[in-house]
Amino acid sequence: MNDKATIRIMTVDDHPIALGGIAYALQEEFDIQIVAEGCTGAEAIRLYPLHRPDVTLIDLRLPDMSGIIAMGEILKSFPEGKFIVLTTYHGDVPAKRAYQAGALGYLFKSMLSKDLVQTIRRVYSGECVVLPEVASRIEQYASAPDLTEREIAVLRLVAAGNSNKVVAAHLNVSAETVKGHMKLILGKLRAGDRTHAVTLAQQRGFLAE
Repeated sequence: MNDKATIRIMTVDDHPIALGGIAYALQEEFDIQIVAEGCTGAEAIRLYPLHRPDVTLIDLRLPDMSGIIAMGEILKSFPEGKFIVLTTYHGDVPAKRAYQAGALGYLFKSMLSKDLVQTIRRVYSGECVVLPEVASRIEQYASAPDLTEREIAVLRLVAAGNSNKVVAAHLNVSAETVKGHMKLILGKLRAGDRTHAVTLAQQRGFLAE
């Protein structure tokens, strides 16, 4: 039976150092207990119903799927689930998507030593936590247009160094279509050229998931 005095945590991250860092940060919190650890989104989906943690800490980028996607799959069956998404990406886009998908907290990993315990306690109590550093990232681009999934797919291929012709072949469209997508991308990101667009997209986190 779940001891209501103890906050039961599941952590999901494919980096042992990150898992160890979380465990270290929580080791002196006697009312917080890590009950399960996973390394992939599939493991998170499998372990969640077995342990029913009070709060789940899940990395944004996992080997098999986005942490946001894994969280969404769990919330379909367990809508009462409470999630904090962790990431090294400081852009606004993943944060917005995490909250829209149902996360109650979002932390940059550089903030863990300072904000992890407090955020866990607040999320456990049912609060949606948007810390100032995260809020400022979101507010900075609040009125900026979003990129479509196809535009992101194009930009991923461009970031890998592919020409419009190669991108077109990958997406089974014409090179002119890719050129049109790139024109829209440059306008939305206010980028001067392809390289600048990739840099801005990476900074904002469009390519993080």
